[in-house]
Amino acid sequence: MLKVALIHDHLAQDGGAEKVLEVISSMFPQAVIYTLLYDKEKVKKRFQGRQIESSIIQKLPLGVKRYKWYLSLMPMAVEFFDLREFDLVISDTSSFAKGVITLPDTPHICYCHTPTRYLWSDTHQYINELKYNKYFKKIISLVLNRLRVWDYVAASRVDHFISNSETVKKRIEKYYRRSSEVIYPPVNVDKFYSSDLSHQKKEDQYFLAGCRLAPYKRIDILIEAFLDLGEDYKLKVFGDGVDLKRLKKLAKNAKNIEFLGRVNSQQLAKLYSQTQAYLNPQEEDFGITVIESLASGRPVIAYSKGGALETVKNKESGLFFHQQNKEAVKEVLKEFKQKTESGQLIWDSNNIRKEALKFKTDNFKEAIRQFIIKKTNYNL
Repeated sequence: MLKVALIHDHLAQDGGAEKVLEVISSMFPQAVIYTLLYDKEKVKKRFQGRQIESSIIQKLPLGVKRYKWYLSLMPMAVEFFDLREFDLVISDTSSFAKGVITLPDTPHICYCHTPTRYLWSDTHQYINELKYNKYFKKIISLVLNRLRVWDYVAASRVDHFISNSETVKKRIEKYYRRSSEVIYPPVNVDKFYSSDLSHQKKEDQYFLAGCRLAPYKRIDILIEAFLDLGEDYKLKVFGDGVDLKRLKKLAKNAKNIEFLGRVNSQQLAKLYSQTQAYLNPQEEDFGITVIESLASGRPVIAYSKGGALETVKNKESGLFFHQQNKEAVKEVLKEFKQKTESGQLIWDSNNIRKEALKFKTDNFKEAIRQFIIKKTNYNL
């Protein structure tokens, strides 16, 4: 039987990369999962009963809760994984997992969500957003410089790259000088549904946004826009994260802005199905929440960069704004509302949902299977 190792950066949060790992691991139920560190509750939710091997960082003081303290140790930690017994190694990564060392005849396939953002495309933004003085930021810049060199070398250890979007494919070519094949991430579209909103009362109408709340997600420009627009425009935000406290302070307890915190899958499906539109103000590598909205038959209002350009069709399944600021958001929201209410824009829920169906989990599994067969000649 083919012995497979799955390598993941860390299992300390619940995001799109973890959903991809969950699906890939279901394809290889006997595979061992290697990760730098893991949160037992997160593992219990998605990887019950699986063999999971973690690095030394798991055992260091606050290694799980404050794993970013050990950033400089992560290259060494991932290189310590001994993968000599495996026939196939699949890494699922946006940072360190691709750096594992394999035997010369062991194929290593990397599903890359992006070249490490804080080392490449977002370095300056990452440094600027750190809440440290300028001298400490200089030290961090030196650490990132060393990590960037390692990251480039680590990418050369991969035999075959898969990118999660055309956007990421271009980044892999630019930063790693490697080619890749695009296989879009899987989305469980079947758990979402559309609703008839023709009789929805005006006071029940709202726009929706949500994610793992972090500064780069740019929920702040949505809040600023809705503060200016007033009570005729209502915003609901789901999710939790490091930026939640700042965002709540920015919202100033405004009556038209509501923070929902973490929501379960049933609540999320209902929120999507009854929103006027889902708002995506960030530049995503792909953007699973965008697909979830489309699967619910609801249009998306998105910043015109990144994965959204590959998944949203202008004036058919959504609208775009072109500057990441509150004025651009206000303008597109007004356009959406005015043209929707006047009938200039008609959002066909069935057609919008069809746009999401190509991202079904079964399609992803088959694409991954065919890629492995093509690159390795293994009989899966």
